[in-house]
Amino acid sequence: MSKKTKIVKRKTKEVVKECFFCKEKKVPSFLEHEILSRFTSERGKIFPRTKGGLCGKHQRQLTNEVKRARYIAFLPFLVRPE
Repeated sequence: MSKKTKIVKRKTKEVVKECFFCKEKKVPSFLEHEILSRFTSERGKIFPRTKGGLCGKHQRQLTNEVKRARYIAFLPFLVRPE
């Protein structure tokens, strides 16, 4: 004899963020490392779509451009705390 458990769904408000690149009508570029650094953490990790507020298309492009900027040494691969 098992007890029935009640599943409770939580009501959450989804905050719709407008994509930065759609709003500015720009495309992510590895040459604009100041803009790319806005979407990376202080440790150098790329923010996910939910935190960065980008659409899927621009998030994929941003990921590739950040990796390209790291390879050319515009952005660091890893930032160590002091």
